[in-house]
Amino acid sequence: MTCIIRPMGRDDRAPLFDILDTIPEFSHDDVAVAREVIDSYLHDPSGSGYHVLVAEVDGSVAGYICYGPTPLTQSTWDLYWMATSPARQGQGIGGSLMVQAESRIAESGGRLALIETSSRSEYEKTMRFHLYHGYELVARIPDFYAPGDDKIILQKRLSSNHQERS
Repeated sequence: MTCIIRPMGRDDRAPLFDILDTIPEFSHDDVAVAREVIDSYLHDPSGSGYHVLVAEVDGSVAGYICYGPTPLTQSTWDLYWMATSPARQGQGIGGSLMVQAESRIAESGGRLALIETSSRSEYEKTMRFHLYHGYELVARIPDFYAPGDDKIILQKRLSSNHQERS
């Protein structure tokens, strides 16, 4: 398997939309917002406030990560969206996307990466993934998204010498 991580291009839109439609954890509203962010980036990559990287495996789009600097902060970045095709999960693609995004953030002077996610049971695998990749739970806001659905905030401190987890 050959995995290439590269900036998103216009031809990636349809395959990424297809992937978003196959992620069982994502609600209809989640997918609508993710599509809006992708379109915003494609409309104005440098002015959108987003950075989007795509994972291409053996010539096909397999996933993506969207991140950007957090407004009104000094060197804090948000990881907004990450999705890997369910058929490709567990093959290291998500980890490769995460490492590449973190490296680019660190190279840009980023010192802190934040992730916000849901506490729903469907996101347990996602939470384990983030914890495995060095993120730590720093906040939980009860009933944020809906009754019984807390907002989970994770963080990772980055350095300019960011290295892939061994």
